[in-house]
Amino acid sequence: MAHRLIHPLVLPLLAAMLLAAPARGFDEPRLLVLTDVGGDPDDQQSLIRLLLYANEFELEGVVASASGSPGESGVSTTKPHLVRELVEAYRQVHPQLTNHAAGFPRPDELLARIKSGNPDRGRGALGVGKDTEGSRFIVELVDRPDPRPLNISIWGGQTDFAQACLSVRTERGPEALTKFLAHVRVYDINDQDELVEWIMAEFAPPFYVLAHRHPGHDKREGAYRGMYLGGDESLVAREWMEVNIRNGHGPLGALYPSRTWTDPNPHSAIKEGDTPSWFFFLSRGLSDPNFPNWGGWGGRFEQSTNGVWRDAKDTVGGITDARSTVSRWRPAFQNDFAARLDWCVKPFGEANHAPQPIVNGNLGRDVLRLSAKPGALVRLDASQSIDPDGDRMSYRWWQYWEAGTWSGDLGLRDANQPVVEFRAPDSPERRTIHLILEATDSGQPALTGYRRVVVQLE
Repeated sequence: MAHRLIHPLVLPLLAAMLLAAPARGFDEPRLLVLTDVGGDPDDQQSLIRLLLYANEFELEGVVASASGSPGESGVSTTKPHLVRELVEAYRQVHPQLTNHAAGFPRPDELLARIKSGNPDRGRGALGVGKDTEGSRFIVELVDRPDPRPLNISIWGGQTDFAQACLSVRTERGPEALTKFLAHVRVYDINDQDELVEWIMAEFAPPFYVLAHRHPGHDKREGAYRGMYLGGDESLVAREWMEVNIRNGHGPLGALYPSRTWTDPNPHSAIKEGDTPSWFFFLSRGLSDPNFPNWGGWGGRFEQSTNGVWRDAKDTVGGITDARSTVSRWRPAFQNDFAARLDWCVKPFGEANHAPQPIVNGNLGRDVLRLSAKPGALVRLDASQSIDPDGDRMSYRWWQYWEAGTWSGDLGLRDANQPVVEFRAPDSPERRTIHLILEATDSGQPALTGYRRVVVQLE
């Protein structure tokens, strides 16, 4: 990869962002995964991708819940050994990963955080005396003194989470349960144990995202299926998988399962139906998990009458559906994955690293929030943005209509320039405009850094 020289004044900043090794503290989102690993091999696919992003989280642990979809194997079991196998492969690439970014956890730390959950699932598996290693671990993590919420990504069943809630209420009382749930954010794929309604009625967790098709709709319409359905499906084809993941990218990529069930996608290759559950909590400057209706790599959601956040719809390329809330980001997140696989086998100077957008002098991954009175000039300046490799950057500003509450069109000029300006429209109510900056480098693969700007109209 050819790079232009980086200005000397920028080097200390880049070193601090990418290669310094600060003590892991209260910066990264906390993440716990509950996986039904051992059925459809897309769980192993999602775990492999997650391990390559382990530096972006405080990865608190992985609980192997009841293996496979309900009734899939006819055997009640958990398979934590499949998680351990992937962590051992991660051990082999860990030294290379730390050359590219700080914060990758030590393999032995991850091994100690693998737990086994309930081999059975559903309401009949819950009750006094039915605690598991997994359910007790959930309670332990929530109890840990930490200002950050515990983000729980449920890939299979919710039984261990429900048991944790039940045990807290039984042993400590309803007020303690309320405090317990105030420290939890859940993203649930598909309500696999059919417990969501019971959980909401019994415990009423204040933050619960359910990625699942709406009642009466085809099961393939779920937002999370935008990982592999809709959009450019060549990016989840077998050829893309073999070139960018399985071949020439080290032992972790070599373990990536080569065949899954992706119908009606004909490739039967990349699925990763569970990946959106942790994409949702990934800090990229694009989304804020406190606002599921804003959207991002993990999808976009709207709150239902019982408080659960359910699939919303985006319009992309003339198609309006829930899958588009995920598939619209696929070109960027697949390139990002390919680059991280390169990190497993290439030195820093031969691999690519995502740009760091800086808007109005603000470097960071938080959403930038502004307010503007009618007619005021709003100027957004990303000209100070940095690429760690010195690559050229292209820019794209666009208005995310579905995320905002003002439905007009700003008619942005110079939307492909680092600096964009517009006049704040007059609005009879306090409305919001969501603008997304995509800064994409010229490296291979081309990587995109994001910054969302939310403009509050006064």
